[in-house]
Amino acid sequence: MKLSLIVAMGQNREIGKDNDLLWHLPADMKFFKDTTKGKAVIMGRKNYESIPPKFRPLPGRNNIVISRNADYQAPECYVVTDIQEAIQTAVDLGEEEAFIIGGAQIYDIALQQLELDTLYITEVEASYPDAHAFFPSFNDQNWTKEIIGKQEVSELNPIAFTIYRYDRKS
Repeated sequence: MKLSLIVAMGQNREIGKDNDLLWHLPADMKFFKDTTKGKAVIMGRKNYESIPPKFRPLPGRNNIVISRNADYQAPECYVVTDIQEAIQTAVDLGEEEAFIIGGAQIYDIALQQLELDTLYITEVEASYPDAHAFFPSFNDQNWTKEIIGKQEVSELNPIAFTIYRYDRKS
């Protein structure tokens, strides 16, 4: 199974504040939806809870939620207690690809413990000094990097951003 990670971050690696996104960028949300559709998504409990209830679980995907609390309930989702169990659940479901979708702690564990194949990183051209959650740094020497999308400021997308795809070097 292919293992990927997807994230949008600000100029200082910011990804959230108060368990919410820092921006509203419909073009990046469309990229996220199109890229993860039909795949498993693996997320931490706090990230799951940050999704507005009307969008939970994320439709068209097997949602796998990681919680230290084995009794945690996430309707129509698979609840597991660690990232290895999450990956095994995706394998058991017959998934061809699973996406790590956050939050910060899950991203950190994934980058340290997993052999990720691909990273999709949206770099938002703004900074957020009041952010509480950050995407961890990683050694990009092990990756090839390519721009796969660019969005200039528009009426619907008030902040420019660039989408990069990183593929692990063999």
